[in-house]
Amino acid sequence: MREVVDGVFEVPIGYVNVHLVVTDDGIVLVDTGLPRRSAKIGQALHGLRRAIGDVHTVLLTHYHPDHTGGLAEVRRRSGARVVAHAADVPYVTGAERPVTRHPVVKVVSLLMGVPEPAPVDDVVTTDGYAPLPGFTALHTPGHTAGHLSFLLDRADGVLFAGDAAAGRRGGRIGSAPKMVSADVQQQERSVARLAGLEFEHAVFGHGRAVRGRAVERFREYVAR
Repeated sequence: MREVVDGVFEVPIGYVNVHLVVTDDGIVLVDTGLPRRSAKIGQALHGLRRAIGDVHTVLLTHYHPDHTGGLAEVRRRSGARVVAHAADVPYVTGAERPVTRHPVVKVVSLLMGVPEPAPVDDVVTTDGYAPLPGFTALHTPGHTAGHLSFLLDRADGVLFAGDAAAGRRGGRIGSAPKMVSADVQQQERSVARLAGLEFEHAVFGHGRAVRGRAVERFREYVAR
């Protein structure tokens, strides 16, 4: 676990990152990592002298199992409010099952396991929705139809990009693997939209955070 900016922590769980945000009311969790790994979240919270019960909100960037794997357990133990976009809600709740076509993704899904379905308490239907003070939900489709990025009004702006983009070596950014994105062209348009915003730092579902003028890395990516 490392602190990206004051009160924002990056927690690697296998190959995916979960993010903890300390607020005046408790803990906001952005995504919940891989199935059967929710104990890692508890360990990270213990390091902050907090507990699962301190989590009051879970913000989901999208429904993929490496981002929702611990959701049911966290919600059960904390009573946290779960926020997700309407287009991804059926897959989070188990009302629908995603169709996996790429053979590599099928194998990885079998090894990873299927997340336990969980209710969604706050369904996002509008772009720019504020799920809680200081946070803005941005609809950034492409990786999934309901992918959300979140902009936190802290330290001159912290972007939680989810899998709209990925952190790369040298402070650069890249795209999520095409094989797991529903619409690559739409995802590129979403990245371009993020590049038009103002934020100082960015964290990702995969790859290390960018601290300091992170939006410039997005603009460089779009220019390429």
